Amino acid sequence: MLKRLDKIRFRGPRTRDEFPDLAESPPASDNECSDDMQLKPRAALRDTEDVQRDPAGSGSPTMAAAIQDFQRSESERLNEVKGHLEIALLEKHFLQEELRKLRDETSVDSLRQELERERSKRIDLEQKMSDLLKTRLEDSPPQPPRKQQSPSNNGTAEKQQKEVWSSRLQKWLYERFGVYMEDFRFQPEESTVEAEEPLSAKRLTENMRRLKRGARPVTNFLRNLSALSNWHSVYTSAIAFIIYMNAAWHGWAIPMFLFLAILRLSLNYLIARGWRIQWSIVPEVYEPMEPPKEDLTVSEKFQLVLDVAQKAQNLFGKMADVLEKIKNLFMWVQPESTQKLYICLWVTFITSCVLPYKLLGFMIGVYAGIKFFIIDFLFKSCPKLRDKYDTPYIVWNSLPTDPQLKERTNATVSRRVQPVVSRGSLANVPCGGSREEESGRSHSTKKGAFHEIFNLPESERPLPVCENGWRCCLINRDRKMPTDYIRNGMLYVTENYLCFESSSSRSSSSKKHKVIKLVDITDIQKYKVLSVLPGSGMGISIATPSTQKPLVFGAMIHRDEAFEAIFTQYMKIVTSKPPASAEL
Repeated sequence: MLKRLDKIRFRGPRTRDEFPDLAESPPASDNECSDDMQLKPRAALRDTEDVQRDPAGSGSPTMAAAIQDFQRSESERLNEVKGHLEIALLEKHFLQEELRKLRDETSVDSLRQELERERSKRIDLEQKMSDLLKTRLEDSPPQPPRKQQSPSNNGTAEKQQKEVWSSRLQKWLYERFGVYMEDFRFQPEESTVEAEEPLSAKRLTENMRRLKRGARPVTNFLRNLSALSNWHSVYTSAIAFIIYMNAAWHGWAIPMFLFLAILRLSLNYLIARGWRIQWSIVPEVYEPMEPPKEDLTVSEKFQLVLDVAQKAQNLFGKMADVLEKIKNLFMWVQPESTQKLYICLWVTFITSCVLPYKLLGFMIGVYAGIKFFIIDFLFKSCPKLRDKYDTPYIVWNSLPTDPQLKERTNATVSRRVQPVVSRGSLANVPCGGSREEESGRSHSTKKGAFHEIFNLPESERPLPVCENGWRCCLINRDRKMPTDYIRNGMLYVTENYLCFESSSSRSSSSKKHKVIKLVDITDIQKYKVLSVLPGSGMGISIATPSTQKPLVFGAMIHRDEAFEAIFTQYMKIVTSKPPASAEL
């Protein structure tokens, strides 16, 4: 065994790749030690031969077989132990080789030596610096020129000291106030674009409900103020009037308002803590909140969007009216109203310069109390007095909005143009001709003169409401052909007729146009073409004796306006005697 170890030990350095996989190799040894491994099997063969030769001498045959098995197992175990020992020795050898390589690569010893060299150099330099300083100190007294250079050295030393002190001061200031100084650094603003959410009926209704809930405290406060001014509760308004006038008389109006704000916050705190406190003159009205439906049909979603859009339209319209009136008041759009404001501002400015502020505040407070509790109550109770003497109310209602200004300018322009047109037309009209007939001749549609298209008298012309006509589609349910069933065109109303002009290219002849006498109409009503869509519809149904089913004029954007015009003209003709008109 020792011989084998010596052989392994003195093989020399080998790499791991020169050896086969030791875990998969058989437990037998290499060829180099085969002579040692063959010693014990030969002895075992001799023993077996002796047993075979003298079976009776060594015992029974079973005993001999057991001895043979035992010897075989012992030899196998010994071979396994040898194999493990060889593997362990080889692993140790490999690890030693790797450790040696790592030491060579890292060269720890060389690094240590360099470190020691650097330390020695540093020590030498320190010694040299100390020696130089000592020699300078020793040589400085006897040399007179160095005494002359001492002021410059002192100046440099003083400068160095100043720099040291300034650096220390800056460091101390930065440590104490550096955090606050960082907050005052100017940085460019980052332009962030917020992502817009897509349109959703559910989100739209939820936002409207949130807006209503958020504006509820403000609306309740305004309702309570209005109730105080209207003396809804006589005792409450009387007590509030007495307290306010007493505070204004003694100059305590501002402290009173601050105390009321503190009191309201205290009550809100108690309400938030669970107390049931209701402090309002008018009882608050809470609308029942319907739980939002999850599954909505298309018509319900459409109706929901229409309702929310209508509320938003009305709200935005009121806000726009207020802002436009304020703008027009300050831009001298209506000089009479702005002149009153101008005079009031001058009077207020002069009084503020002449009168002391205490007296001025007393006058404003007393006037505000009388105006809020007495004058407004009288004006609200007596509307005629308000229309005559309430100057702010009159000025505010007289202020125009931008649409009203536009209507006024259009009306003034039309009034200026009408006399010029009438004078020019009278020069060309014969003596027997009337102004109405001339205006009827001048009116024409896209395809020609109005009376020529519908074969009507020249006196028949569209009413001012529908000079340009109403765009619609005629649905004749008596016809079965698709081309005759629905026709697009324009609808006109004259004094005696209802005329439909078809817009199709094939309808150049008068057969495609429709002319209905207003006298012949037996029934007229609003009609809903598609029952799936929400609302009351966009059509008008007209029944005549000549049609089995009523004619429907659908897809009219201005349906209500057209219906009122047709129905009004129809009632005029029915109530009065029908005029003699030419038949078709």
